[in-house]
Amino acid sequence: MSYRHRLDHYARHGGVHFTLNVPEEEMNRYVRELPEQKRESMFQVMKELENAGLITVFNDGEFADGEGKIGGSSEC
Repeated sequence: MSYRHRLDHYARHGGVHFTLNVPEEEMNRYVRELPEQKRESMFQVMKELENAGLITVFNDGEFADGEGKIGGSSEC
């Protein structure tokens, strides 16, 4: 059975647009089990998750700012 959670998500740091391909609990477990050096940056974590097929990152130019506002804000 494939996972079909198509809600849009945005990384907390960097605001990258992505969707989950697995339940959130599975993604969190995977991140916890990564070696410490692979958890040092959000970029590295996102790359590891995408390479493992747990998330799909969209290169669509859509980002969110630190407050979660899609497209950013003048304060950022």
